[in-house]
Amino acid sequence: MQKYVLNTMDDPLVAARESTANMLQTRERTFSLPQPFYNDARLFAIDMQEVFEKEWLFAGMTCEIPTKGNFMTLDIGDNPVVIVRGGEGTIHAFHNVCRHRGSRLCVKDKGKVAKLVCPYHQWTYELDGRLLFAGSDMGTDFNLDQFGLKPVSVCTAGGFIFINLSDNPTPMDDFLETLEHYLEPYQMDNVKVATESSIVEQANWKLVIENNRECYHCNGAHPELLNSLQEFDDTDDPRATPAYKELVACKQADWDEAKVPYQLKRFGKRNRLTRTPLLDGIVSMTMDGKPGCKKLMGRLPNPDMGSLRILHLPNSWNHFMGDHAVVFRVLPLGPQQTVVTTKWLVHKDAVEGVDYDPEQLRRVWDATNDQDRQLAEENQRGINSKAYQPGPYSETYEFGVIDFVDWYANRVLENLGYDTPTLHLAQG
Repeated sequence: MQKYVLNTMDDPLVAARESTANMLQTRERTFSLPQPFYNDARLFAIDMQEVFEKEWLFAGMTCEIPTKGNFMTLDIGDNPVVIVRGGEGTIHAFHNVCRHRGSRLCVKDKGKVAKLVCPYHQWTYELDGRLLFAGSDMGTDFNLDQFGLKPVSVCTAGGFIFINLSDNPTPMDDFLETLEHYLEPYQMDNVKVATESSIVEQANWKLVIENNRECYHCNGAHPELLNSLQEFDDTDDPRATPAYKELVACKQADWDEAKVPYQLKRFGKRNRLTRTPLLDGIVSMTMDGKPGCKKLMGRLPNPDMGSLRILHLPNSWNHFMGDHAVVFRVLPLGPQQTVVTTKWLVHKDAVEGVDYDPEQLRRVWDATNDQDRQLAEENQRGINSKAYQPGPYSETYEFGVIDFVDWYANRVLENLGYDTPTLHLAQG
């Protein structure tokens, strides 16, 4: 079979790749990125190729596909993907592309099937990707074995599903093992999605992540969130007060007794996990600070579990409390357009209208998401101006943003085949 491969000289992004690498190698580490990183179509294409097609991405939760034949779909740029629960509980991921003429196989966001059947010409695949039926018109020499679905690398831990579109993904076993350990108390086989939302933000995906990685803006923007959330990420936070550290010590003693992990764990700058208290006397991210679900998650002894915060770059942050969890997924749609999907998880036996009210459960983060959308969109509008130039981050309040941009710059440079230099530090 003849393969058609573009010669490197035919790559329309050659010049853009060189320019991108040069900007990343010469950038000031504590300043925001140059304008093209936030609005240029060529650089967006590079982001998709070098980040979203090569890094491990948070895709969804195992509870969303609980039994054989359950599937969910998502799009990574121009790459539709289907994730399906196969025999013996195995989770598979495939490019959602029929091997006949390329039509999408599964056209719904989620569902349940006995087999994967292309709606165009009814080519039929087993849940493990094997082609079972292509019709008699393909001829006697046609070999079904040569036309199975193209797989996508997939791994799971702690109820999370991660996918990677590259041919040789870098393992992240240490993070997965830790994630499994930290979520063991939640018994993630016994949760369900109570409600979910997706909002489209007219902003580059990096602005969405940057906004999430700092709470410098929280006092002026998030009154609902600050009814419960501590702005400190951990006791190492340079802003942490003695009162906060005293609260941490008290809560950690309780978590030790309950055998619930809480220590800050970092895996480079891509992943971090830490359990931190909510405001004293507050047990959940609800408007009144009381449990949003009467039935607690897993084996947790009481609702006062603070928030287990989980970060996975490039596209997820999460909060796990005693009564419910909130998970977030970010996927780019275009140079200045991003979809943010939020899912609220509760114990699978919790009854809507009895144990929880979906509207009450989501009120804080619905408000916060919309506020963040407005902030990111205004940020984008300003960056598009000819007056924009990279501005300084606060190393005290925006260290999380600096870490994210460091991670992003290093991954793009390495995936482009460039060395990662010693970054320049801003002066003055």
